[in-house]
Amino acid sequence: MPPKGKGGKGGKGAASASADADKKEKAPKGGTAVKVRHILCEKHGKCMEAMEKLKAGVRFSEVASQYSEDKARQGGDLGWMTRGSMVGPFQDAAFALSVSSMDKPVYTDPPVKTKFGYHIIMVEGKK
Repeated sequence: MPPKGKGGKGGKGAASASADADKKEKAPKGGTAVKVRHILCEKHGKCMEAMEKLKAGVRFSEVASQYSEDKARQGGDLGWMTRGSMVGPFQDAAFALSVSSMDKPVYTDPPVKTKFGYHIIMVEGKK
């Protein structure tokens, strides 16, 4: 059993301390980096085909390998991306998504439109 005030169910101290640390760094809610995968299609129709595959239960990485039209063809993995390194709509969508896994992906539906085309975005981690 942890000592009083150190974690555990009643440990409000730890939660508020980390919230204060976030404010000092001026980090917006949702962390400063996301581990992200995406499927990028220039044409909306192709992106919607990819979306249908995802809805049919095909793994995100397989759909990305087949449909994505960018350098991240290896399953759509972009790795860790920091705030400010992504285009606006993509970044907003990535930080708004909840973390999910390849088995039960949570992705943007409808796709996000940027200057590069249409993205189906999935987040695998946040920090």
